[in-house]
Amino acid sequence: QVQLEESGGGLVQPGGSLQLSCAASGFIFRDYAMAWVRQAPGKGLEWVSVISATGGSTSYAESVKGRFTLSRDNSKNTVYLQMNSLQPEDTAVYYCAKDFDDFGVIRTGPVRKDQYEYWGQGTQVTVSS
Repeated sequence: QVQLEESGGGLVQPGGSLQLSCAASGFIFRDYAMAWVRQAPGKGLEWVSVISATGGSTSYAESVKGRFTLSRDNSKNTVYLQMNSLQPEDTAVYYCAKDFDDFGVIRTGPVRKDQYEYWGQGTQVTVSS
């Protein structure tokens, strides 16, 4: 069965960095775009970033552009979200999600669960001094 396992979350001070990983299994990883979505306390799902199946194309929400970098290693079935210059407003549970296609969709507005085929369990990121 499809599994998406996030790791790398934790507590970090403002201005700090974290790298999240998402290890995938149960499907042909190199054929699908992958995305990160986050949910801050008391808020809805917010789209963060997407990477195409080949890794040749990435897109970011305006709120993280220039601070976050999404990459993937198709030989390891893993995507990585490098997060720099973290701020308290980045505090959220971060979810890895499998897209339905290879090119990935840039999403604005609230995200629905049915907009992605599979979701991981999430990893908590807390930015606080």
